[in-house]
Amino acid sequence: MAIPENKDFEKRTSFLGYRRPDGSVGVRNHVVIIPTVYCANEPAKLIAGKIPGAVALPHPFGCDEPGPELYYHGQVINNLVGIAENPNVTGVLVLGLGCEVLQSEALMERLAKAKKPVESLVIQEEGGTLKTLKKGMEIAQEMVDAIKGLRREEFDLCHLTVAVDCGGSDATSGIAANPAVGEAIDRLIETGGTAIFTEPGEMIGAEHILARRAVNDDVKKRIFQMVANEEKRWRSLDIEPRWMSPGNVEGGLTTIEEKSLGAIQKGGTKPIQGVLENSLHRLEKPRGKGLYLQDGTGADVHGVTHMVAAGAQVVIFTTGKGSTIGYAVAPVIKVTGNPRTYGKMEDDMDINAGTIITGHESIREVGERIFHKMASVASGEETQSEALGYKDFEIYGPNPFINKALNIKEGF
Repeated sequence: MAIPENKDFEKRTSFLGYRRPDGSVGVRNHVVIIPTVYCANEPAKLIAGKIPGAVALPHPFGCDEPGPELYYHGQVINNLVGIAENPNVTGVLVLGLGCEVLQSEALMERLAKAKKPVESLVIQEEGGTLKTLKKGMEIAQEMVDAIKGLRREEFDLCHLTVAVDCGGSDATSGIAANPAVGEAIDRLIETGGTAIFTEPGEMIGAEHILARRAVNDDVKKRIFQMVANEEKRWRSLDIEPRWMSPGNVEGGLTTIEEKSLGAIQKGGTKPIQGVLENSLHRLEKPRGKGLYLQDGTGADVHGVTHMVAAGAQVVIFTTGKGSTIGYAVAPVIKVTGNPRTYGKMEDDMDINAGTIITGHESIREVGERIFHKMASVASGEETQSEALGYKDFEIYGPNPFINKALNIKEGF
């Protein structure tokens, strides 16, 4: 096992990013092709596949017979608009079919104030797939060409927002990977940066600990409400909220409380500034600097989407059993606390926090490595998932019928 030799890490307070017209800072340059409906997914992927620098955001929503899908549209629009507004996105092509429920205009109206190129095509109006592909590729190529002259500049880390997530957890996650990531997040916040973490299902049994760190009573109330709502949803489906995946159990986790106590450590120790609403009505973004929780889901890629839609430019993802996750518009730094997993999946992992388990490094030392890696990736260093070409994208929406039946209020 390769052990890092240099423990004197640079005390970084800055990174190299791209200045945006709205004052934000990007760490990558992506042109996104957004289908309004699943019928436009394949054309969107074909356009993106032909234009280096473009990426498609396929999803299963947009049109259906009356049912939950129609009610999801508010949350789908919120997330698609949030992704389009992310500083890592430099141009947007909205691709509609023409007869769907979620019309292109709904997205275009929300993006009208975006200080970046935004165009729209409707397949039925353009005369079919081939004509749409030709015009779409021309638009996407123009957007890509327009940013070729951009150069990175130095910015303080106060301009960086980092999302933290976990998946495939095992016993090493809570005693190595997550605490080390928490160290890095504490350092980021100390330098003026912002962090977001979600997965309310993995806060069950630890919500009282998080509530102690709330900056005021309103935030404390929201923490308890968010976790209680998640428990209600699980029970309504006859699923025990303390259920864990087979991989979690095989990895040595015994209770959801044990898992939660480990999971919340990836958010560090700083005060919690707020709980971000993520509902049919709005997707809330951090109102200031520091640490924020976000209402959402424990599904890995879906959760990342929600945090990136809220403005995160970089993702740190911890895993014990191993994960291959990447993301469409934000680099994903994968950290494992299991030395065996790192040995077997070195091509997928960016940080080996298993050195804590073997006694070669302390939590603080690995946290320093993660912090340094975070700044380097924000400055352009490629992650393992980027090298592999992974561009995952998913959107999640809670069933509004269940929420109504359980008297769960949308938002806070």
